[in-house]
Amino acid sequence: MKASRLSLILENGALALPETGLIAIYGAGGDDDLRALPKERCEIIQGFKPDYDALVARGFQVTVAAGGPYAVSVVKLARSKVKTRNMLAEAVAKTPGGLIIVDGMKTDGADGFYRECRKRLKVSEAFSKAHGKLFWFTAEPVFDDWAASGPIQLDDGFETVAGVFSAEKADRGSQALINALPAKLPKRLADLGAGWGYLSRHLLKREKITELHLIEADFAALECARKNVIDERAHFHWADATRFTPAQPFDGIITNPPFHTSRKADPDIGRSFITAAAGMLTPSGQMYLVANRYLPYERTLSEAFHHVEEIAGDNAYKILRATKPLRNVRPQR
Repeated sequence: MKASRLSLILENGALALPETGLIAIYGAGGDDDLRALPKERCEIIQGFKPDYDALVARGFQVTVAAGGPYAVSVVKLARSKVKTRNMLAEAVAKTPGGLIIVDGMKTDGADGFYRECRKRLKVSEAFSKAHGKLFWFTAEPVFDDWAASGPIQLDDGFETVAGVFSAEKADRGSQALINALPAKLPKRLADLGAGWGYLSRHLLKREKITELHLIEADFAALECARKNVIDERAHFHWADATRFTPAQPFDGIITNPPFHTSRKADPDIGRSFITAAAGMLTPSGQMYLVANRYLPYERTLSEAFHHVEEIAGDNAYKILRATKPLRNVRPQR
């Protein structure tokens, strides 16, 4: 594990932690270097299930919602600027007079956040390394305007929050998928990577669907889905879709799989969704998937299903239908 900016700054003595009190870490990843922090005092706030599970396995106390009060709060910058602002405002509120440490990559806005914080209060010199930046300050109540202002209201009564995928509007790919689905669908379905429930609400307009399982790794997104999809046929699972095992195989799967966890596209995520889906289906099961036109999923689909076809699409998206999984067991990991 490569030494993090946080470990380096604590180990070289440039920054000292208070000897007592809880330490909050907002947004730590499953494999982040946290060795310089006393594990028994740490509380990690993390709502992404794969990271949550990895941190629990490492022996950390992990929660989806901050408790406090804290003596120290470490805020790791998120991809969403609004989400980072919300986290920082909450950390300051829950760490009154305590130490706030901000750490993140330049691609996630580290330089900008450093400048913005310096306009509000006294901030340390920045420690720059590995295309990122870390700085710290004593918490003062000067970030109230960055606090979460409540849910985002979208058309058709949908509700989201800052930081979830496509928080400001329905994803174009999901809209294309809904429009391309055939009139007849299997009765027992799963929405793999369900997000805040756009696909599922539209699917449940079909009376012949008897059961729909929403499987989503982002806790905040799934909580939005619970509010957006009010239907007794809906079942909600906070889970890593690539590792989920249903109680019974599904007849069909609908999915708009993610294709990045950072700012760089990673087709392997979508490929993992495909192989996982094949393991969740009945022998005659079928999957409908939407993907950006350039993402190379066809080979993985042909290796996992007997039949694959493109049923709709345009210059930006393709809608793929795959039927009859070649093996009805989850691949080894």
